Amino acid sequence: MFSPSRRRFLRNASLASLAAPAGLHGRLALGATSTARTQIYVDSRRTVAHLDRRLFGSFLEHLGRAVYDGVYDPGSPLANSQGFRTDILDLVRKIGVPIIRYPGGNFVSGYNWLDGIGPVKDRPRILDKAWNALDTNRFGTDEFMSWCKAAGTEPLMAVNLGNGTPEQAAALVEYCNVAGGTKWSDLRRANGHAAPYGVRHWCLGNEMDGPWQIGHSTAQAYGYKAADAARQMRAVDPTVYLTASGSSNTNLPTYLQWDREVLEQCYELVDGLSIHQYFGNDPEQTGGSSAKYLALNLAMDRQISDTIDVCDYVRARKRSPKTLWISFDEWNVWYRKHDFDGQHQVAPHQLEEVYNLEDALLVGGLLNTLMRHADRVKIACLAQLVNVIAPIMTDAKGYYLQTIYHPYRWALEFARGAVLDLLVNAPAYSVPDMRPVPYIDAAGTVSPQTGETSLFLLNRDLEAAREVEIVWEGQSPGEVRSALVLTGDDLKAVNSFQSPHRVQPDSLPKPGTRGQRTTLQLPPRSYSVIQWHT
Repeated sequence: MFSPSRRRFLRNASLASLAAPAGLHGRLALGATSTARTQIYVDSRRTVAHLDRRLFGSFLEHLGRAVYDGVYDPGSPLANSQGFRTDILDLVRKIGVPIIRYPGGNFVSGYNWLDGIGPVKDRPRILDKAWNALDTNRFGTDEFMSWCKAAGTEPLMAVNLGNGTPEQAAALVEYCNVAGGTKWSDLRRANGHAAPYGVRHWCLGNEMDGPWQIGHSTAQAYGYKAADAARQMRAVDPTVYLTASGSSNTNLPTYLQWDREVLEQCYELVDGLSIHQYFGNDPEQTGGSSAKYLALNLAMDRQISDTIDVCDYVRARKRSPKTLWISFDEWNVWYRKHDFDGQHQVAPHQLEEVYNLEDALLVGGLLNTLMRHADRVKIACLAQLVNVIAPIMTDAKGYYLQTIYHPYRWALEFARGAVLDLLVNAPAYSVPDMRPVPYIDAAGTVSPQTGETSLFLLNRDLEAAREVEIVWEGQSPGEVRSALVLTGDDLKAVNSFQSPHRVQPDSLPKPGTRGQRTTLQLPPRSYSVIQWHT
């Protein structure tokens, strides 16, 4: 999560360097005429990788109303005895969010986790320097762990390597993961939590490449600090998985160089590299062009591939047998709300972005990109979960679902098993500063257990429906189990408390299959999911 200083770096993006090469779009074959049918070749024997469910994680930061008024509101009639809003708990449990990053974000770089444990009445009110807001510390590590258990999700904990120390990071691991008999584990037990939490995944700081970050340093200095923290944390619990802080966006002058220099210091001590990026339909990124905006998931494609290349370069230089994975643990659409100053308030209304239809279509495309890179991207977090640049918005009486909730929900519900290695032969269109952009963007999964096959299809054509022919190589599909589409005449349409269902999924006519071929029509400006039985 970034602040005004980082925003200045983001405004000058050149998408020319981020446009995806043709080979990144599944296995994309361009060259068809603009009116030609798209062909998607599906072979259940040809897969990219097993799909790690953590690819569809989310994020809760002590920022705005994400925690307070979002998931935690003790004074609300909607809250349980622990202060957790039961409506949000039920929704998160129902859709199956697999992992949630906490407590930040920029917030973590100035956070002392000791302020958020022990008797609530004794916890200090802190001025958070990242967002200039007051934090009561009523919700801390123990509350988050209890909330995760109730929500059926896994914690992804970040440690403070801004103004914090490796010793403090190791102490938090001890507090969370050691059964007892040590200083910090006995403190957890004294606080009423006898069983260890067993937190497996940890982030070593947040966006340490950014000049906006508390404790910002050079890549080499951060790499040394991350290596020290990793050694101490593994000494406490050798089973943890650790991700180093990589490039926070593609537009800093240190992009990729930072990643290389950091990994040269800590490659053998970490398991993955964290990267971030936000996207928007604004003059600087797209010139206000919706056609270009819906192609920005190809920029994510390129970012992931470039980061993997850097990781593998360092691996080769070190002659290491270990291959790192990527944690894309902040991503979303965000470009409208820039109210960074919390004005010394508790739970101020900050960064409450309102999403429209075209934002939801791009989020679908971004999910497609993450799935296509499932061989190396093992964790990804939609930032954030509630109220702050989020799919869920609350008030005192309940919540409504933003447009971006729907493609996110579909990924959680329908993406199962292994990611298919699709061959997509699609007509393309041109936008400034990018390579030819295919009208149809596709990703898919197949479950080895059930044989169910799901395809996720983005139609970027703003005016016309697109005909798609699915060619089944090997096993033919069974009956269509689900066919849903998100579309509409107004790309700027939004949901709200007054009109919560203005942008809603609809049924897509179930396509028919003859022999080894399925044909269907995708409406213009649409994102669709189709699932077949075995």
